[in-house]
Amino acid sequence: MNNPRLLAMLLCAALAVSGATSAGQTVMTLEDIFLSAETNSSSLKILYTGQIEAEKEISIAKNGRLPDISTSLSVGYIGDGFTTKRNFSDYQIAEIPHLSTGVSINLTQPVYTGGAVSSAIEMASLKSTAARLSTDLRRNSLRFELTGYYLDIFKCRNLRNVLNANIQSAKLILDEMRARHQQGTVLLNDITRYELLLANLELQLTKLNNTLKILNDNLVTIAGLPEHTIVIPDTMLLEKSLPVNGEDWWQAEAMVHSPSLQLARNGIEISRKAESLVRSERLPKIGIQAGWTMDGPILVEIPPINRNLSYWWVGVGVTYNLSSLYKSNKSLSKSRIATLKATEQAADIREHIELGVRADHVKYLEAYEELLTLEKSVVLAEQNYNVTATRYNADMALITDILDAANARLDAEQQLVNARINIIYYYHKLLFTSGKI
Repeated sequence: MNNPRLLAMLLCAALAVSGATSAGQTVMTLEDIFLSAETNSSSLKILYTGQIEAEKEISIAKNGRLPDISTSLSVGYIGDGFTTKRNFSDYQIAEIPHLSTGVSINLTQPVYTGGAVSSAIEMASLKSTAARLSTDLRRNSLRFELTGYYLDIFKCRNLRNVLNANIQSAKLILDEMRARHQQGTVLLNDITRYELLLANLELQLTKLNNTLKILNDNLVTIAGLPEHTIVIPDTMLLEKSLPVNGEDWWQAEAMVHSPSLQLARNGIEISRKAESLVRSERLPKIGIQAGWTMDGPILVEIPPINRNLSYWWVGVGVTYNLSSLYKSNKSLSKSRIATLKATEQAADIREHIELGVRADHVKYLEAYEELLTLEKSVVLAEQNYNVTATRYNADMALITDILDAANARLDAEQQLVNARINIIYYYHKLLFTSGKI
């Protein structure tokens, strides 16, 4: 086998491996993955239902402003009575109408409740906001988790291209070495060494394919995609221009958009409303009252009058729970401590977010530096390959030299792609930490 022919075979093998695409695979963008997860994720469905439940609590709390209306209807049997003197002598039967009836309607319209109703409504509204923020937090975590799987699949597919190219190269060099062995120019030990190398590469490829399957299964399950979907990352993702904003910009965005920080601030407001509810127990409750009653027979007369007595009334009612003056002190103290705890938790969460944004921003900029370094490596690897190929064609280099140069170039190109993927990863990490993913 002559040298130009072998070189052509190596290049064709590398192109064939890198360009192969299996049937049944689906190219999907990150946005497609996110949309599927938000539609089909079982954990998000639970939180969406929780949001609806929390919104219903607001309507229930608003019912406290509506009047309380009660009605009663009674029918009974009244037995005959009797009368006696004070010394229980002179027993006489007192006939009483036996049919007893009663109808009443009572209405109470709250006018002033010490802020209990308004605080309860605001509390329900804050809990509804907390449910929404919890959903946002889980959705962001889910998106970042899916981003990790998606980019890991991207990297693994690039590595698989490298392994396939190396396997094809190893097979070609084995064919060349066997031909030369027959001519007596290559030792059998060299052939054995490359056979071991080939077996190791094929084992690595098997392990990598298994890793890809696990990553794909995790991504498909979490995103709620059809069971047998094989996701191929969209290579256009590498062409997107990502912003390089300063740390101060990211910190400011995190203070505004971070769901965990918003949830902590919401917790402070909930604790303060709980304090208001406890304080409202110490205040009087005022309401407009009205009612109508009809009872019969009239038993307050002697002899009883077998008629219905009906009357209505309207007025203002004031109630005050005196025991709240000494019972609510401990509850109020507990509520104040809860508010202090919520404030401290919010400060702690803010500190962790600031540190996280700072670390992620450093890694993001570092990924750009790595990209610049690897771009230079690709240029150098290309130059090395061209020089080695020229020497090989002039019979001044061995077949192993040209293969090593080809592998070095291919590896440098794959590392360059992975470096671009790292930039995308750390950018999404910044988006996740700042609550903008």
